[in-house]
Amino acid sequence: MSEELIANIYNAFDPFRPLQPGDPMYVDCRQVRGDEDIFRELGKKILRSHQSTCQLYTGHRGVGKSTELLRLRAYLQERGCSVVYFAADQEDIDPEDAQYTDILLACTRHILEELKNQASPKPLLDWLKGRWEELKDLALTEVSLDSVSLEVAISQFAKLTANLKKVPSTREKIRKLVDIHSIALIDALNEFITEAKGKIGGAKLIVVADNLDRIVPVSRADGRSNHDEIFLDRSGQLRALQCHVIYTVPISMVYSNRATGLRDNYGDCQVLPMIMVRTQDEQVYEPGLSKLKELIGKRVNQFAPKAALDTEIFNQSETIERLCLASGGHVREVMQLVQTSLDWTDDLPISAEAVQRAITYARNNYRNAVDAEDWQKLAEVSASKRIINDKDYRNLLFNRCLLEYRCLDSKGEIQRWHDAHPLIKEIDEFREAMDRIK
Repeated sequence: MSEELIANIYNAFDPFRPLQPGDPMYVDCRQVRGDEDIFRELGKKILRSHQSTCQLYTGHRGVGKSTELLRLRAYLQERGCSVVYFAADQEDIDPEDAQYTDILLACTRHILEELKNQASPKPLLDWLKGRWEELKDLALTEVSLDSVSLEVAISQFAKLTANLKKVPSTREKIRKLVDIHSIALIDALNEFITEAKGKIGGAKLIVVADNLDRIVPVSRADGRSNHDEIFLDRSGQLRALQCHVIYTVPISMVYSNRATGLRDNYGDCQVLPMIMVRTQDEQVYEPGLSKLKELIGKRVNQFAPKAALDTEIFNQSETIERLCLASGGHVREVMQLVQTSLDWTDDLPISAEAVQRAITYARNNYRNAVDAEDWQKLAEVSASKRIINDKDYRNLLFNRCLLEYRCLDSKGEIQRWHDAHPLIKEIDEFREAMDRIK
């Protein structure tokens, strides 16, 4: 098979590109994810509620949340809603250093850009004018006060978010400026939103702030974290927008002693778990394995529709099963393992050796992510299938060293458990820790 075909297949497994609604490569995995349903869990609440809702959505990074949120956007739009969706980490926030003001500015910028033809920007223009001298002092504007217009307002909010993300030297100054006047900004934004909702015939307006779950946890001296400051201390402001809002939130926060606080402020947080490829007693779960094969097959079929997956794309069925099981049911892991396997493939089919090389590289990355004292913790979770409410365990969850799975039992109850990543289980330090607890 040609090099062009291999390149096309390689790009079909881009691990950082969410699928758009209706993409033929999409695979419905609800049955092997505990019957999760974003339309029912988030969408129905929005459609049925007479009051604005503010909901949280979480799951491991790369598990498929963005794809599901884009499907939700299409679902809501088909029902007459207006949806403002943005991926916050692309242009607006630095996940390594993010605060509430960064999120507020990102929401303001995208709402203004999306609804600029639906409402008068005067409230937001007035807010900018009130800060004009301070913006000039920070070298954030070169235009005169007299020339402030809709286009200028959009460009100024874009410049604020760009500097927050890319210019650490001015980051704290911008935050201080915005934070002092954040209530006034929220009031101005709500005035803009209210008029826009009237212009779109009373249709529901939804803002979706994606990729906030990538904000890296930073512990403070008082034992609290930046996650606490954003999602709990500032919950009132996050919920203050007079429209429906969905924020993604780090999964590590949902499984902490902050969980009740989150529920009190936002209601139940919806979780997108892994695709279950093994049961709690370590047996291969064939339905989940089949879903991963289907996921791989649909991407390959875009360019080789007649090729047999387990003989012409992979050299044998055991090779593709080895890759799927090593991923732990994590969609992005599958994408990365396939791409790395293709790096070591000159001619199809992909060999067992190429897949093993990809697994070895990924396993070494996980080994580097685990501190010496954490091997025992990983082994204990693997043995009990339960996660302990502790900062170290939450960090392992955030870093995908620990994975979450869900399934329905015979009574229709959702069973939830955690396990160490399958790649970690192949590491000597983990095996030695397992021997110690036995």
